[in-house]
Amino acid sequence: MARTKSVKHIFVTGGVVSSLGKGILSASLGALLKEQGLRITIQKFDPYINVDPGTMSPYQHGEVYVTDDGAETDLDLGYYERFLDVSTSQANNVTMGRIYKNVIDKERRGDYLGATVQVVPHVIDEIKMRMMELAESGKYDVVITEIGGTVGDIESQPFLEAMRQLKLHLGPKNAMNIHLTLVPYIKSASELKTKPTQHSVRLLLEIGVQPDVLVCRSEKALSKEIKHKIGLFCNLSDTDVVGLRDAETIYEVPLLLHEEKLDAMVLRKLGMKSNSQVDLSSWEEFSHKVKFPKDGTLRIALVGKYTEYPDAYKSIFEAFVHAGAANDVKVLVKLMRSEDVEDGKMTMEEAMRDVAGVLVAPGFGHRGIEGKIQMIKYVREHNIPFFGICLGMQCAVIEFARHKCGLEGANSTEFQKRTKHPVIDMMESQKSVKEKGGTMRLGSYPCVIAEGTKAFEAYRKLLITERHRHRFEVNNAYREILQQHGLVFSGLSPDGELVEMIEIPSHRWFVGVQFHPELKSRVHSVHPLFNAFVAEAKKLRDEKISRESPKEAIEA
Repeated sequence: MARTKSVKHIFVTGGVVSSLGKGILSASLGALLKEQGLRITIQKFDPYINVDPGTMSPYQHGEVYVTDDGAETDLDLGYYERFLDVSTSQANNVTMGRIYKNVIDKERRGDYLGATVQVVPHVIDEIKMRMMELAESGKYDVVITEIGGTVGDIESQPFLEAMRQLKLHLGPKNAMNIHLTLVPYIKSASELKTKPTQHSVRLLLEIGVQPDVLVCRSEKALSKEIKHKIGLFCNLSDTDVVGLRDAETIYEVPLLLHEEKLDAMVLRKLGMKSNSQVDLSSWEEFSHKVKFPKDGTLRIALVGKYTEYPDAYKSIFEAFVHAGAANDVKVLVKLMRSEDVEDGKMTMEEAMRDVAGVLVAPGFGHRGIEGKIQMIKYVREHNIPFFGICLGMQCAVIEFARHKCGLEGANSTEFQKRTKHPVIDMMESQKSVKEKGGTMRLGSYPCVIAEGTKAFEAYRKLLITERHRHRFEVNNAYREILQQHGLVFSGLSPDGELVEMIEIPSHRWFVGVQFHPELKSRVHSVHPLFNAFVAEAKKLRDEKISRESPKEAIEA
């Protein structure tokens, strides 16, 4: 497809209820347009006043997604990267807090020349400038802008006003709005109800925005009659109403939207040519593998502190989907609250009865740490595949120091400042830092991998780059004693000063990493470490099955 002379803008808004899936809709549409040969990027505008989600609790926000350039962003950017197989940046996520901070900083510098600073025009103009920033880079044909929140919220009104003004300024061939709503199914009446969608569109109309396309989430498929009724009362033709029924997997959404011809509709409205022969076979194959795994299911325990809120580990869940598909299994993640292990609410035998591997998750603070350490000790001693990420790796070092090196009371200074053996300590560069937001070791850093290790076996590279978000590291003063007792530092920073990866060669698969590999797993490019971990867990599962029913295993 020929490059466009002007950048096209698609604004995605949501109505009726939150958590409808604007991020997945935006990512899926982006994937479809990328398959059309276009250069796509997606940006998210969040209405909260925090400058970024870096200081927010996982219970409030879910995971913090870190980009290559070190931005702490919304988890929807994970969907954008996974579906498009591209890297995002600070420019792809803007909060209302950042907007107000920029406006206030300008006022303090005197940039407004004595004017009374107001929401209109100053805040709105700042939003518009940020909405156009990626378009002006010259790298993209289409910019998809997801506006967080729900139409009708006070918080998101400035974003909607900025969208209205940009639509007017850019014209209908260069800017459009896709509005995502819910069409609830009332089981007792066996009916789909359109009224919530009508009210949501009316709220948009009140601020001067006529949606160009309606995407309607529903439990059941929308009939032609329902589409006609929605279109009639929302000032749209029937063909501009797109049904999006619930899918078995989010990776099926691009296929469902293509069935509804959303990509062709969008291109037509923006005055662009559509390729009717677009190849979605890779999406079909991946979706089929996720839904119908050839080799059954595999249960892996995720030991964490925020297991009541799975969005805190969203990228880990998705990395397991990718690794499961690559290994022809469906990974069933067993969420395990580390405090339950610590408090003795479940025994190790109960916890591990149906598990073929254990991932100890990232996090901050002392709560639940001893439970993680107990679990790591068990899997190390029972030769169960182990994967530790960030805090998970640090807990593995603490456990090894205590129980293999004889360093009684070994700990991290994050949890015990005056510990006798601070095997994990704050990085030197972090000791003078006072502010909390955006000050950790953030973003992409290189790592040198040692040959002959499990890490090298997974990556097949000597030099990699991975994304970080931490303040604490392995204390170099303890590296020698840890190595003497069998711990291998399989990945180091190029200068050799920072431990990035650890492993135990005598164990079937015991790997810990200081970085966050889950952030770089993609739909069509599984992360090497998740792939290797799931492959080893699958071997253990098959060995257990073979031991329990040898006759059936031989016949199979």
